[in-house]
Amino acid sequence: MSNSDHPLDHHTDPDAKLGVSPQQLVLGAVLALLVPIALVIMAVNLYSNSQAGKSSDRYNEAVVARIQPVAGFAVAQAEAEGEKTLKSGEDVYNSTCAACHGSGVAGAPKLGDNGDWAPYIADGYDTMLQVALTGKGAMPAKGGNTSLDDLEVARAVVYMANKSGADFAEPEAGDAAGDSAPAAAKEAESEPKPTDADLVTNSDDGKADVKSEEAPASESEQAADAKAAVTTSGGGELYAETLAAGKKLYDSMCFTCHASGLLNAPKVGDKDSWAPYVETGMDTMLAKAIQGVGAMPPRGGSQASDDELRAAIQYMVDESQ
Repeated sequence: MSNSDHPLDHHTDPDAKLGVSPQQLVLGAVLALLVPIALVIMAVNLYSNSQAGKSSDRYNEAVVARIQPVAGFAVAQAEAEGEKTLKSGEDVYNSTCAACHGSGVAGAPKLGDNGDWAPYIADGYDTMLQVALTGKGAMPAKGGNTSLDDLEVARAVVYMANKSGADFAEPEAGDAAGDSAPAAAKEAESEPKPTDADLVTNSDDGKADVKSEEAPASESEQAADAKAAVTTSGGGELYAETLAAGKKLYDSMCFTCHASGLLNAPKVGDKDSWAPYVETGMDTMLAKAIQGVGAMPPRGGSQASDDELRAAIQYMVDESQ
């Protein structure tokens, strides 16, 4: 056989020998391009979802953080109220009652003097407690310390009475103001009105000081009268209103000590006794009246506002010039 019988085909397609068509090659190229892109997109989606979850967690944590101070305050306040320790009768006596009951000034029964305390003990525990809670005569409500709990006042009453001839049981929670109200109401009804003699006391100079018979004004009335309380002296309608408001508070509370100089209080009308206080200025005098000083309880044992106290001080100072 000659070579001419089997000629060699030098133009045979190499891909035909592999069995791959041109269309398959194009499809393979496209897939090779799309698969990586799809993988990248899937990876991006997975990452985005994970970040969204973290953002949601951070948002929830932020909400918790914002409300935490409020929740924490409420819990702390509740715990503080639950852990409040009430003072003993002796502690209350030493901090509040001793100023008068330690020496018997202003007609207060002296601690340890059975004779002084006998009439009060005879009235009974309920009556004594109600007097201590609401005040009577020269003694303001709760001895001027309105921050005291009723039970603390009850303990102080029992402490002083038992030191002066009584044998009362230590009061428990609930005993402080329960059954004493009826006794107090009965006492208020039977208490005689003050006579003219009761309204007059003799001062150190021998002159009669007439106490005001005017009933104490309500807090709202006093606030209205003292709304323009100022400390600068002088005339004018505004200043006159200030002095009127100050006189009203003086007549209802301050006169007890300041009318006669009781417990070393500067006496109204005595310029020399007021001079050292006036020199310190109104702001200092007002601060001492608010906080209490010496035998004087905070705010003189009243519920007066700062402006009302300022007006009362101004009135007493003006009356002592």
